[in-house]
Amino acid sequence: MNSVPGFPLSRRGLIRAGAGASLAVLGLGAGARTASAAVAATKRFDLTQPSYDLFRSANTHGPRVQQSFAFDWVNKFLFIATKRDGSPESAGDLCINKMDFDGNYLSYMHLNGFGHGVAFAALPSGSGTELWIECAANSNGYGAALAPIRYTANTTLGSPAASAAYRPISGATEYTCSVDPVYRRMIVRYHTSAGKRIAVYPLTAFETRSFGTPLADFAQPAIAGTAQGYALYGSYMYHLTGNAYPGNGTPVGDGNTYVTSVDINTGAVKQGPVLSKAGSTLHFREPEGLAIYRTDAGEARLFIGFATGVEGDRRSSIFYKKALV
Repeated sequence: MNSVPGFPLSRRGLIRAGAGASLAVLGLGAGARTASAAVAATKRFDLTQPSYDLFRSANTHGPRVQQSFAFDWVNKFLFIATKRDGSPESAGDLCINKMDFDGNYLSYMHLNGFGHGVAFAALPSGSGTELWIECAANSNGYGAALAPIRYTANTTLGSPAASAAYRPISGATEYTCSVDPVYRRMIVRYHTSAGKRIAVYPLTAFETRSFGTPLADFAQPAIAGTAQGYALYGSYMYHLTGNAYPGNGTPVGDGNTYVTSVDINTGAVKQGPVLSKAGSTLHFREPEGLAIYRTDAGEARLFIGFATGVEGDRRSSIFYKKALV
């Protein structure tokens, strides 16, 4: 198993993920195994330990809430997916915001008809970035396939049809993905008639466009709350749930944001749900997205994102946990 060295921290530090990639269309039965045991056990994040700030209240290109975020660890940029202003939920129109690690907005790219933006990956590709993201939004606004998209600043791109993109799992109707840059793997969350399932692939499967058999494939365990993102680190998946503060967004207690870890070798919950108090005093504070990175010093971090701010001027706030057990 190959790990990848970290990158220098600006003021706070950042992530690692696999190199630029692509997928091949190779079916895996949607009702396949409940779980596999092909992944060596690793350490996991202790979700009860404190969270630290990356940044708070960063401005993005549009006024609507963020949905998820991802890091290009080689070129050292952060990408935040937000909903498009003036676009209905069902349209699947996204705005990808390119940021630096301190939360400064740099540029945008509009993706029309792609999906909801629950999770995506930003893979370094030379001096640029290739976004692996859901596409071909269905009538509910969720992507029916996966596509590699070269990030191109200040442009608009229409979604490819599902038949022209990648649908790696036979029988699946919706897809999202997220990268583990440390252990060089990609996690795919997909929907079937039986519910949500999780598949894990080596990142080389994306790089070579040849899937083969996944390292793990299991039914997502029942976790209470509104799903708001997921990430993979080693042999554990992390699942984010919660909602914005009710009413006018004034902070109410510590909120209901929870993070849960799942053993991908068994498909069973390992820890949690554990309440996250990160940024609990922020206005609105809707949990939106998880991601992984590792610093040059070798410190792995689990990032937790929130949409914050007031109606018509939503901001991005991102925190991280770093304690491993």
